Amino acid sequence: MGLFSKIGEGLRKTRGSLMNSVNSMLKAFGKVDDELFDELEEILVAGDVGINTSGRICAELRRRAKEENIKDAEQIRELLKETVAEMLRGDNALHLSTKPSVVLVIGVNGVGKTTSIGKLAARMKAEGKTVLLGAADTFRAAAIDQLAIWADRAGCDIIKHGPGADPTAVVFDTLSAAKARGADVVICDTAGRLHNKKNLMDELAKMHRIIDRELPDADKETLLVLDATTGQNAVNQAREFKQVADISGIVLTKLDGTARGGVVLAIQEDLKVPVKFIGVGEGVDDLQPFDPDEFTAGLFAE
Repeated sequence: MGLFSKIGEGLRKTRGSLMNSVNSMLKAFGKVDDELFDELEEILVAGDVGINTSGRICAELRRRAKEENIKDAEQIRELLKETVAEMLRGDNALHLSTKPSVVLVIGVNGVGKTTSIGKLAARMKAEGKTVLLGAADTFRAAAIDQLAIWADRAGCDIIKHGPGADPTAVVFDTLSAAKARGADVVICDTAGRLHNKKNLMDELAKMHRIIDRELPDADKETLLVLDATTGQNAVNQAREFKQVADISGIVLTKLDGTARGGVVLAIQEDLKVPVKFIGVGEGVDDLQPFDPDEFTAGLFAE
């Protein structure tokens, strides 16, 4: 299955819900008027695109429809497609050119954080990189065990301590091992305890200090993992994490299991944080780099 078909299939539920509603509405309107845009905005909000983003999309469509003298409602669909693609474009790539580079992965429990790390490690390993995992989510013994299983699957080494160990010590040992072994990429799991922002902020700050001290010139990414099935709750989580961490990108999981794929727009447009990976299935290769044009094509596919 090719990249487009994976993304297209992963967006099947969103396309069947959001875009079917859009298409039905446009067919029902013979002409382009304020009522059409009001109806479209309601559909987008209901599709988890978000109130602010839906408003901006419709404002842009109104402007272009007037500027280009568009009278046929069916033509709005193509304008919508172009507007969505433009909104989604950003710095969607990982920037990991140094050896080693460091990826810190954050997110609340249950969003697929550890699984995403395993799939990301497997992807990098397949690209020929040497990957070292750090099990710095020491709050849950299950997280350490799960990451160890993924390390085995991906063929990567893992640095781990016992449950309850100091997460920063795990990060330090992982960085030391990466330097000694000549690893290309370090990926560190972290505890997902958003309910205590003070502790989370202190813990992340300590980790960043260790990384900056041990690898001052390394490329660093801080990826936030969100569950697409939670819709606007995912946006709210991102907003909360953004207050305590310098997030460089989003990993959006479980897109294939939800009709709420419109949340991608809300995250990237409202929060100005680029989506870098999306999960479109259970397989190890179903964590896909986010491509705005491929995503838009999958969303609008007939």
